[in-house]
Amino acid sequence: MKIKLKEIREYRGLSRYRLAKISDVNDSTLQMIENSENPNPTFKIMCKIADALEVSLDDLRG
Repeated sequence: MKIKLKEIREYRGLSRYRLAKISDVNDSTLQMIENSENPNPTFKIMCKIADALEVSLDDLRG
């Protein structure tokens, strides 16, 4: 599953560092997801990211 995290984050005008702060997800975890090094993040992490970006989980899927 491809995650569209970077595209949505950039569209929202957020740095990865800022998203890490508002989502309470480690910056290195966000980097791994964006670089497809962690293609299967946990449901809990994806929910935190989706909430912080104000999008649905389906919006994050590619």
